[in-house]
Amino acid sequence: MAGRGSRLRPHTLTVPKPLIPIAGKPIVHRLVEDIAKVLDGTIEEIAFIIHESFGKKVEADLIAIAKKLGAKGTIYYQNEALGTAHAILCAKESMEGPVVVAYADTLFRADFTLDKTADSVIWVKQVADPSAFGVVQLNAQNEIVDFVEKPKEFISDLAIIGIYYFKSGETLRKELEYLLDNNVTKGGEYQLTDALENMKQKGMRFVPGKVDEWMDCGNKDVTVDTNNRMLRFLHLDKINLVSDSVQLENSTIIPPCYIGENVVLKNSTVGPHVSIGSGSLIEDTNISNSLVQTFAQIRHANLDNAMVGNYAVYNGKHTQISIGDYSVLE
Repeated sequence: MAGRGSRLRPHTLTVPKPLIPIAGKPIVHRLVEDIAKVLDGTIEEIAFIIHESFGKKVEADLIAIAKKLGAKGTIYYQNEALGTAHAILCAKESMEGPVVVAYADTLFRADFTLDKTADSVIWVKQVADPSAFGVVQLNAQNEIVDFVEKPKEFISDLAIIGIYYFKSGETLRKELEYLLDNNVTKGGEYQLTDALENMKQKGMRFVPGKVDEWMDCGNKDVTVDTNNRMLRFLHLDKINLVSDSVQLENSTIIPPCYIGENVVLKNSTVGPHVSIGSGSLIEDTNISNSLVQTFAQIRHANLDNAMVGNYAVYNGKHTQISIGDYSVLE
C-alpha cells in the first residue's frame, strides 16, 4: 500500500487510499477482516508495506488495525515504486510459514474454503471483459496452468484480483530475491507474476479461490459505488450501521446507511447508500449514494455520487462533488 493513490485525489493528499473509510471502516481494515474469514485460522502478524512519508499517525492507525484482529502489526517501507515483487520483498523478514499477500485497494465477498494443501491459491473473479485484466487458465483438475496479462483473444474469464495465499513464505521470498538479484524486470519494475511463473515452472501447484464480489477503490466514482455495495451487503447481514448517538431533527434516514457517532441531521434526508463519519453536521440537505468523512459540515445541498473529506465545509448547489480534507466550498 505504498502508492500515493493519485486517482483518488484530493482525498489521498492527506490520507493513504487504504485508510479511506468504506461504510465507516478503513478499506484495509475491511480487507484484512474478509481475508481472515476465508483463512478460518489465527493471524499472527500483519505486515503493512507503505511509503515512509505517510507518517507516524498512519503507522499507528495500521498497528491498531492489526491489534483489533489479534495480530502483531509491522511496518515496512517501499520508498521507490519498483514494482509489486520489490514491494512484497520489503517485508521479507515477515515471510515465514503460510502467508497471504494482498493489494490494499480492493475489497471482496467470498464463500470458498481455502485449499491449504496447494502451494498457492490465487483469488479470482469471473468478469465480462477479461481483456482488461490479468487472467488465469485452468486445467481439468481445476489447477492453474497459465497466467496471461490482458489477453487479446479469449483464454479465460477468471481475473486475478490481487490477493494470493502461499503455503511457504520462505519459497516466495527466494523467488522474489531471484528476480532482484538477476534484475528480471518488465517496464523497469520487478513483477510478482514473474515469480509466480517461475514457481509454476518448478511444478508447484496453483489453484483458484473464486470470489463472489470484487470491489475496486481506484477513483472517486468506483469508491462511491463500492461504498454503496458494501452498505447493501452489511444491511443484508443485518448489521446495525447507525450509531445510537445520532441526533435527528426533522430528518429521515433511508437505509442502507452508515451513520457514525454524534452525527447531527437537521431538516435532511439521508440515503440510500450514504456513509457519514463521526461528528458531522448535515443540515437542510438531501444526500444519496455518497461518502462523507468525519467532522464534515454540509448545508443547503443536494448531493448524489459525492465524496466529502474530513473537516470539510460545503454549502452549495453542485451535486457530484469531490472535495478533500479541510476544504471549504461555500
